[in-house]
Amino acid sequence: MDEIAPGTLLADDELARTRVRFLTAEPVPPGTVRQTILASWRRSQEFQVQAERIDPHFLGDQNLDIPLMRGAEPVLHKLSEQFDGQPISLILTDPNGVVLTQRTGDADLRRHLERVELVPGFSYGEQSVGTNGIGTALEDGRATTVFGHEHYAEHLENLACAGVPIHHPISGKKIGAVDLTCWYKDAGGLLIALARSTAEQIRQALLRHSDLREMILFQAYLQTCRRWTGIVLAFNEDIVMMNDRARQLLDPVDQSVLLSHGTEALTDGRRTSATLALSSGLRVRVFCRRVPGQRETDTAGGVLSVKLIEAEETLAISTPMLPMYLPGVVGSAPLWLRCGHDLDTGHQRGEWVALEGEPGTGKLVLAKGLHQRHHPADRLLTVDAATATGPDWASALLREHAETPIRTLVVRHADRLTAPAATALAAVLRELRERPDAPWVVATLVPEAETEPRLAELLKSFPRTVRVPPLRHHVEDLAELVPLVLSKLGYGGRLTCSAAALHLLMRAEWPGNTGQLYQVLRKVAQRRRAGTIRPGDLPAEFHAVTRRPLNRFESIERDAIVRCLEDADGNKVRAAKLLGISRATIYRKIHEYGIVPPAR
Repeated sequence: MDEIAPGTLLADDELARTRVRFLTAEPVPPGTVRQTILASWRRSQEFQVQAERIDPHFLGDQNLDIPLMRGAEPVLHKLSEQFDGQPISLILTDPNGVVLTQRTGDADLRRHLERVELVPGFSYGEQSVGTNGIGTALEDGRATTVFGHEHYAEHLENLACAGVPIHHPISGKKIGAVDLTCWYKDAGGLLIALARSTAEQIRQALLRHSDLREMILFQAYLQTCRRWTGIVLAFNEDIVMMNDRARQLLDPVDQSVLLSHGTEALTDGRRTSATLALSSGLRVRVFCRRVPGQRETDTAGGVLSVKLIEAEETLAISTPMLPMYLPGVVGSAPLWLRCGHDLDTGHQRGEWVALEGEPGTGKLVLAKGLHQRHHPADRLLTVDAATATGPDWASALLREHAETPIRTLVVRHADRLTAPAATALAAVLRELRERPDAPWVVATLVPEAETEPRLAELLKSFPRTVRVPPLRHHVEDLAELVPLVLSKLGYGGRLTCSAAALHLLMRAEWPGNTGQLYQVLRKVAQRRRAGTIRPGDLPAEFHAVTRRPLNRFESIERDAIVRCLEDADGNKVRAAKLLGISRATIYRKIHEYGIVPPAR
């Protein structure tokens, strides 16, 4: 309903009464106001915007010598000539809603816009004047119409406006908004279409006026993406572009390492191919290509083509892996399939296996799945080394096996064993190994545990180590994992995930792996128990889109802002207080990191 023409809206008096109910804290009857407008009213209220008067923030004269103005000026000038004498205003703002230019072809409308201070230098962001076409479009990140009493401030109720965010055609960064405002009585259904067309004309003009270096680099990036199926990054001092493969496989630290390598390679003129070990454990071969500028002696930037290579630090795939059925286990990404095949090979050879991986990667699920595949009728015993207490803990396993033979034994969290407990377990496992009915044993541990001296004797019993990849290295499996988790939560068949929401999930870093996925979907299902999960149903951290790699400090800062916005239910003012920073600072950081606050 976001683009309903005024003639199809509720009667003015009914909408006005609904607005009064909201402002007086009375319940708003369902269906009496559009959901996007109601969400904006709530934001306006939490911004403590005054509904009975107009008091926009004044930021003074703005710098108009910017690419946005240079690209928009010819478009707005041509349209203003067409609208000469017509009661319609063309408005251009910066990404924070500060008016840069306002053109009006009607004297009465011009005087009214001056009275409500919808003029250059004043902010029409939601935090300044509440619900309106400019601020709400920028907050929601999409084309928005606001008619009459849908405005939060009563002095705007005789206006209608349609706002559309403007994104840079190369970097994709939000750089401003275009807004068309007219008298509410004159508004028609084509208002939003005209605003969209104007925004697109400005975007095309920006593309034509873009820096020639950016255009040359952009073309080189597109050419590489067409012929290279792996990771692609393009960069210069001002911009960074990367494909979906880079966002999925590389965390921000890895991205930063690759870009630093590329920058140094271009500066030093070193050889264009190198092998790097990244902090996430991946080993990659990097091909760095210099992109010449307009003249051969100039440099427009560089393009990195990155390929995963097989090494001990990573599980890159050299040959295709066939899917293998493991009960309770899903996933078809190459890294995940290799992990399952390696575990199965260890079982077939009778080798005890150390399953190594970050917490939440699914080590126990894999072990159980393999047991169910080969021995569904036999006994599986799982023990948690984290709870190992007393000298008899390990020897109790021998009694367990003597009473009821164990076919598969899984020792979880072996890395948490104390030195005495690890020594005792090593002795018990040696004794079990000598028995004719010895079980197959799997120990799970975190990656860094293999070098622990206290575990050295214990790990001698496990000749094979299988590394379980973190979820960020096989995010394509989320298409199968999400339905499985929803089914385990009891919502199978009743709750599904939209493609847009799945795309946001696949873009996340998942430090908590599948364990984190379970908790996220559990919280989502508590709010939406049936139907389809939409992007707005996901927690705030899945709405942060950063178009450049962040260093460690920036990542921490971004996560802190996202968490505080979540704690404050999306209220930026309250989140700023929680963080101990100014409101201006949090607005700037939200735009800088591409954070989309949760809808309230």
